[in-house]
Amino acid sequence: MDTEFLNSIIERQNQQQVVPSNQMIANWAQSLLNLIFPERGASTNYNQDVLKGVFFELKEELQLILKSTKSSNKELNKGIADAFFTRLPEVYRKLNTDLVSLVDGDPAAQSEFEIIRCYPGFFAIAMYRFAHELHLLEVPHIPRIITEYAHTATGIDIHPAAQIGEYLYIDHGTGLVIGETTVIGNYVKLYQGVTLGALSVDKSKSNTKRHPTIGNHVIIYSGATILGGETVIGDHSIIGGNVWLTVSVPEGSTVYHQAEIKIKESKRE
Repeated sequence: MDTEFLNSIIERQNQQQVVPSNQMIANWAQSLLNLIFPERGASTNYNQDVLKGVFFELKEELQLILKSTKSSNKELNKGIADAFFTRLPEVYRKLNTDLVSLVDGDPAAQSEFEIIRCYPGFFAIAMYRFAHELHLLEVPHIPRIITEYAHTATGIDIHPAAQIGEYLYIDHGTGLVIGETTVIGNYVKLYQGVTLGALSVDKSKSNTKRHPTIGNHVIIYSGATILGGETVIGDHSIIGGNVWLTVSVPEGSTVYHQAEIKIKESKRE
């Protein structure tokens, strides 16, 4: 086999950043979700002492993941794990607002149990909210691994750095993209195939706001594309399916795409 080819692989091995396996990180995040929403797993009947013990084990596991991440600051690992679990009740509160939005907003939803167990949108939001807290704590790599795990499982791509308010509603969700510098308000509804993206992928713009800002009580229907860091969607606006937007719209706007459909009947002899 070609020596240059083999040496290239060896060089990449020597240069790679040491991070625990994606599966180990994903298992930790899923175990945490299953603990705070027991509807996702087998029936449990934990008392407070047992719950405290399980949370402690998950905190220790997070410390181990951080310790095994070469680029992480080992002196801060315990503090990061402590801070994450201190913030967890607030993350849980936000997830319950997301759950309420799905129960109240989806006519097909029969119960909270169905949403927690079955809905990909809720799973993707939960993984994002875990990852976002780790991102705020300046943890390298792991937040992105968690959201990409959700992306693989659901087809919903939410960058962990995006800023998302409460009562987020994602229905179906396949093909949804929420970019790194996106800002989303409260009570926002997003449907499948929506892209909240950047106008340019120029690397020089990596430290600038490249993605849109979505106000409160906004509905964005399937296939809509909204691009640009200066693009702002005003509160209480409705963006119709397949709309392409690169400019801001004021509060209370309704934006829709009007396509002309022609049906030509064939002549019968």
